[in-house]
Amino acid sequence: QWLTVEGYPAARLVTEAEQPVVVDGHPVTFWEGLADGDTYASTREMGELLQRLHELEPPTFSLPELRPFDKVNQRLQRAAIPSDTRAYLASLADELASEYDRLTFALPTGHLHGDFNVGNVLRDAAGRPKVIDLDGFVIGPREWDLMQTAMYYDSFGWHTEAEYADFVDGYGFDVRKWSGYAVLRRVRELLMVTWLSQNAGTNPRAAEEVEKRVETLRSGGSRRDWAPF
Repeated sequence: QWLTVEGYPAARLVTEAEQPVVVDGHPVTFWEGLADGDTYASTREMGELLQRLHELEPPTFSLPELRPFDKVNQRLQRAAIPSDTRAYLASLADELASEYDRLTFALPTGHLHGDFNVGNVLRDAAGRPKVIDLDGFVIGPREWDLMQTAMYYDSFGWHTEAEYADFVDGYGFDVRKWSGYAVLRRVRELLMVTWLSQNAGTNPRAAEEVEKRVETLRSGGSRRDWAPF
């Protein structure tokens, strides 16, 4: 509702429905569909939309603080992974938490999307880009929202150099030139691995991918063969 009032192009709640509806203790909400199939925004549009989001007047309600390592611990408790893998990831989380606490951020703290990447900026039926997946909004350093697009370019090769340059032009800041980029990239990589680890017990392909990713974290090897999930 905040984004609607601000006129920001994002997913919209269905206004005709009384919601949320609680089903078996779970709140259920209803949203307008965007389009049939997924067509993604350009990286320049992504940068412009993110910059516009960060410039909005803060909401009148409170948002939680970004606490990335809480998610790591919760995921590792649930993950069906080998004990040595779990121990390594827990130890890495402790190491990175200390480094994260020492970071000096270049951009101001404010409201964040929390999971801003190309998969969460879709075109509607009229071709207009809209931001989706709004459940991760938090308060934290703006660099956090820039990280995935940067990593998709330089760590994984999922964006081209030109696409990343367009994103930087759209937003107006290149997070890769910030001194804390390498630390925040490692934090993001850890989150990617622990997110996937939750599926390892039921998905053999996910379990294999987790072990492959953990091996590159241990060795410092290339992330270019990490498979998207």
